[in-house]
Parts: sequence; C-alpha cells; structure tokens
Amino acid sequence: MQSGRAARRQVQLLCLFSLFCRAVSEQIRYSIPEEMERGSLVGNLAKDLGLNVRELAARKLRIGSEDKDSNKRAELVLHKPLDREREHSLHLFLTALDGGEPMRTGTAQICINVTDANDNPPIFTQELYKVSLGENAAAGSSVLQVKASDSDEGVNAQISYTFSNIPANARNIFNLDPVTGIITLKERLDFEDSIEYDLAVEAKDGGGFLTHCKVEIEILDENDNAPEVTITSVREHIPEDSAPGTVIALINVNDPDSGDNGKVTCHLQDNLPFKIVSSSNSYYKLVTVSTLDRERTPQYNITVTATDKGDPPLSTQKTIQLQISDINDNPPVFEESSYTAYVPENNPAGASIFRVRASDPDLERNARITYSLLSSNVEEAPLPSYISIHSETGNLYAQRSFDYEQLREFAVQVKAQDGGSPALSSNVSVRVFILDRNDNAPQILYPPPGAGTDGSGSWEMVPRSAEAGYLVAKVVAVDADSGHNAWLSYHVLQATEPGLFSLGLPSGELRTARAFVPERDAVKQRLVALVKDNGQPPLSATVTLSLVFAETVQEALPEMSNHPEVSESQSDLNTILVIALALISFLFLFTAGLVLIWKCRRQSEPLGFSSYNKELYSSLGPAFPFNYNNGTLPLPYAYEVCLAAESGQKEFTFVKPSQVPPSESLLVGEDSGIGSESARENLSPESNMQVRLSQEPVGFLTWQELFAFPSVPNDGRPLKTAPDRDPLPELEVHLFNYEPGAQSSFSQCIWESLTHMKVTSRSAAQVLSGCQILFHSANIG
Repeated sequence: MQSGRAARRQVQLLCLFSLFCRAVSEQIRYSIPEEMERGSLVGNLAKDLGLNVRELAARKLRIGSEDKDSNKRAELVLHKPLDREREHSLHLFLTALDGGEPMRTGTAQICINVTDANDNPPIFTQELYKVSLGENAAAGSSVLQVKASDSDEGVNAQISYTFSNIPANARNIFNLDPVTGIITLKERLDFEDSIEYDLAVEAKDGGGFLTHCKVEIEILDENDNAPEVTITSVREHIPEDSAPGTVIALINVNDPDSGDNGKVTCHLQDNLPFKIVSSSNSYYKLVTVSTLDRERTPQYNITVTATDKGDPPLSTQKTIQLQISDINDNPPVFEESSYTAYVPENNPAGASIFRVRASDPDLERNARITYSLLSSNVEEAPLPSYISIHSETGNLYAQRSFDYEQLREFAVQVKAQDGGSPALSSNVSVRVFILDRNDNAPQILYPPPGAGTDGSGSWEMVPRSAEAGYLVAKVVAVDADSGHNAWLSYHVLQATEPGLFSLGLPSGELRTARAFVPERDAVKQRLVALVKDNGQPPLSATVTLSLVFAETVQEALPEMSNHPEVSESQSDLNTILVIALALISFLFLFTAGLVLIWKCRRQSEPLGFSSYNKELYSSLGPAFPFNYNNGTLPLPYAYEVCLAAESGQKEFTFVKPSQVPPSESLLVGEDSGIGSESARENLSPESNMQVRLSQEPVGFLTWQELFAFPSVPNDGRPLKTAPDRDPLPELEVHLFNYEPGAQSSFSQCIWESLTHMKVTSRSAAQVLSGCQILFHSANIG
C-alpha cells in the first residue's frame, strides 16, 4: 500500500483547471507484468489523457511530481517490483486542480492490472502421502489423490501429475490421473506378492516448474488364501488287523496369509477310526485309533479338512482312499443254527436229500468253504455208509435206501471249513427224519391164518341162540407203518351169508347182524375178512374165518372135522391150482432129465486128479456150512450131513460121526473118521446101507490149486474175523456119490466148511500153506 501511495504521489499532478478546461472523468487502464523492473515506464499520462504538456503551462497547469532531473513529464513509472500473487491490480486516482477561485478539481481513475509471470512452482499439500489399502480392493478403485497448487494463474497455474520413480511391478498395478492426481488400481492387489509400495509423484506447471512428493501405500492382508494341503507317503492298502497308531499318511499344511489368517488347524469327519496327530510345524500324521473290520467297512474315504482362523475362515479338503485288506478272521457261518431234513423211506441210494449252506464274509481264499461230515456211527454202523456230503456244494446224499421201520431218525454233524491260513471252521447239527411210506401191508395177529382144521382159517363156534350183536370174534391186526399209513379198517370181503354177520369198521369185531335161522342158514359159515390200511395206495391183508353154529363143543366138533363145502368160486380156484401144480411138476421132471443127461456125460470124462497111494482119514471140523440137515440112518450110526452149494445135485457130502469132540484143528484122530477101523465096525451086516470106501485116493489138490478156483474168495477180504491157526500138513476128504470133474464143488464145499469154522481167506492161506488136500470116494448103497 505504501508503494501504491508513493506511486500515486509520484504521478499525482496538481493542476488548476480553468473554467474552460475539460474535466477528466475517464478511467485509464494499464496492464504490466509483475516481473517488470523498477523504474520501468508504466504509461504516459498526458498522452493517454490527450493533453499537450506545453499547453499545460499556458493554461496555468502544473505537475505535482517531478523526477530527479526536474524534468516535468506526465509519465507513470514503476517505483518497485510488483508481486501479482500479493496484489494482482492497482487503482490510482489522478486529481486535477485549477488555479481559480474557487478552485475546481477533476479526477481520473487509473487501473493498473498486474499480469502473471511463472515465478511460482507447484506446491503439494503434503510432502509424504501415506495410505493403507486392503488387498481385496477391486480393480479401478481409488487409492488416494495427490494435490499440488500454483499461485500463478493461467497456463502457469496448470499442473500435470506423473510418476517420476516407480517400480515395474507397481507401474502395472497403479495408475495416476495427470490432471486430478488421483491414483487408482489397475488390477487386484496381493498381499502375498508385496506388502508395501513406495511411489514418487511429480507435479509440473505450465511454465515448466517441477515439484515432487512421496506416496507410501501399505497393503493390508485379507484372508483371501485357503490353506494348502499336501499329502505324502500315502498307504493305499492296510490289513484289517493293523494295530492302533499305524501311520497311513503324512500331511503338510501351509497358508500364505499372515497373522490369524495364516494359522491353520486340521481335522477329520466324525465316526472314523482315524485321527490327525501334529508331528512338527505344519506337519501332521494320519494314524489309526482303533481296530478295523473289513467286513463292516471295506473302504474308507478319509477327508482331511484344513481351516484357517481368518474372518471368515477358509478351508481346504483333501480325500484319501484307503482299502482295507482281508485277513481270515471270520469262521464260516451256517444259515441256520441247526437243520432238520425229512427223507421219505425207500429212497434210491445216492439221491440228494438235503443241502446245508454256510457263508464266510472274508474274501477269496479265506471265503472258500469246504464241507465234510464229522465221523460218527449210526446204529453201530459207520456214518459214511448212511450219508455223504459234497465238499463244495454242501449237498447231502443218502448212501442207502432208508427203512422207516428200522431207522426213524439220526443226527450228523456237518463241518464247514474255510481256506484261510490258519483255517477256521464251524459245525452244525443236521437231524434227519425218515418219513414213513405205506410199504407194509397189515399183519393179522388173530385169527392166525391157516389155524382151521382144514387149513382154511380159524374155527369159531357161534351159539344157535345168539341174538343180533353177539360178539363172535375179533380180528386183530397191526401195521408196521405209522400215522395214516397205520390206520386200519376192517371189511367183509366174502361171506357164505353176507347179511348174517357184520364186521366193525374200526374195531375189527365180528358180530352177528341177525339171529340164526336154521331153516335158511347153513350150520357152517365161511367169512373172508379184509384188513386195509389208510395209506396211498392202500395195502391190505385177508384172513378166512370158519364159523359153526352149535351150542356145545361136542356138537361143533363133527362139523369142524368134515370137509367144508366148496363153493363154485372155490372150485374154480382149486382147478387153477391143480393146473399150476401140473405145470410145475412137468418143468421139474424135464429139468431133472436134463441134469441126469449132464451127469452121465460128466462121468465119461477122465479124472482130473493125480493118484495118491497113502491111507488118509476123513475129517471135518465141529462146525458146518449154513445149509445143513440132521438125520438118522436105518443103522445105529448118527451122522451130520454137510451139503455144498451144489448139493441139490448131491454130488458129494462130508460125513463125520456126531460123537467126535470139537477141535481147533481141522484134523481129528485116526479113529474119528469113516475111514478108520472103528467106524467100519459100526457098520453091522444087518444094516441095509453099505458104505464103500476107495483104498486109493481119487485125487489131490495143493493149497495153491485151491486158491486158483474161481469160486474161492481170493481177494483178501475176510469172511469172518477169527484168530490165526497153525498150518496143516494135509487134509483128507471123503466124497460120497463122487462124480469125476466136480472140481468147483470140491473147492466150494471146502471153503464153506472153513468159513463156518471162522477161518478167514487170509488165515486159510496160512492154515493150508503146504497142505495136500486128498479126496477118497465113498458110495452109500
């Protein structure tokens, strides 16, 4: 203001205007740059006012201000430098005074506008800008705005912003608006890449002045990274008998976030026999916590979940597939705790009667089941003779035809064993029940068949005075079957007088149906009763009852002794029987003739044994074959006859005195056989039987030749159990009614005798080893 006043004083002109001078009332405007130097001419006032300086004195005008050289000039000059930023315009008033009385004045306004010069650089509001930015800020979002100002104006005050020094990674992330100075994001930030950015921003005005500031951007961590889970050393298979604590896998967990965002915990889903154990920093172990059972859970999908402590927390899951390997820890299990099988009797041998089933929850070889029967006896016989089992299917087979009347039930133990090592097994009881079939006809106990005097049945006496309902007799019968098959019913099959008697259907009681009528009814009655069971198909039996009406036994006896009247049907039956008997007799005679012719032909054949001239004695053990007869000759000599299998032809017999004591040896004393002198003395001259013995043996056999005959059981199987006997040196045999060539009969009779003496085929070889078997012929006549 002082400079303004000085300037005004300097340019102030004190002028006196006459009444004729023109008043100055206009504004004078000057524009000067602020960088104008001191003393510089601002403007020529007189000229600018349109005054001539020379006329000023004539008009008694004076200049109120003069320069140092006393030059009176009406010029406006700059006294000191200007500063537009402080005062951008100046207003001066020019006053004109006249010299008259009264003095008159006139004024003019001088406006001086100071124009700008680029004398000020841009100035930032802050030398250092700091900002914190979350890493999840979206691309295009504003980070901050740098701001600079310039006191100049116009072009000199136009500021542009640029990054002057910035890292390459920041240049791709941040953008600076050159006009507004706003810094924005080109892309998302990542705390894990960089936690802080230092930027240098440059502000430049239109005149070229520069200034700088620094921007520090701190990146705040966000929970934007889920934990990373790495699984190593994974076991794909584990046996089901693994001990608790067995390591299945190693787990490494990492989270690139910081703070709580980077703290991770691991866990598994519930109800699993596993757990996670921390072994070291970020490392865990997956181990078993209890025993495993493949049969319940053959495979596990183990999900490992890693969760950080961020807000909100982030998680990562990894799944491990674990197969449980099988071990043989389960025995076979039968479908039932016990079985019951029902088999109809008379089944064919070898038929399948039942099937047992067992299962094993193990796998492959451990589940391969084989079936077997535990050894036992059924009715004192080995179990395999009754039943067998298929080892793979478990089918039970009957080894024989069962008979309900002999065996009604039996039990077997079936064993199921798997193929594991060691093998496991289980047993089950199978109870086999034989079901009855109607295979037994009723058996009549009373009256016994054939008990009548004529052989036709049983005689029963009925009083002539018997009324209707009189109990005559009761037919009693039994049936070896059971159940419905044993329910018996009684029926009258045939009767002389059908209406005279009635037979109780369930009881078998024979009663009179009406009173006896002598004029119409015969004294002797014949009734055939039928006993039938309830089986399907039904079986039956008949019995004939002969009845006589009499008051006393003496009266009935003559009727019982007489032959019964033969009815027409009985006559027909007798005719058929006679014809059948005649045919059978013819066939018998024809067969006997053929046999006689065959014997005659055999007698003409040469003897097949070598001679032997040693006296031998007939001997035979104390026992005989099963087909033997006892008898007495017409002389005082008791004997026992042993017939061979071919005894129907009477080719030979063994004869020994019945008084010979038993002996363990096949040989007896010299006087015990028919060939001895004492035996010959017993044949008296008065007896009509003559026994002729040959003095020389008709032949002999060695024990090897005996074994060579096809009829000898030389397969080594024992005929009967017996203790071993001492070897015999020789054996003498007398043949009665001997016919040459009957070698098979010799051997068969010898073997039947040895068998009855309880000599086995093996001990026979020992007894007869080295023995000579000599034959003598003997004829009875």
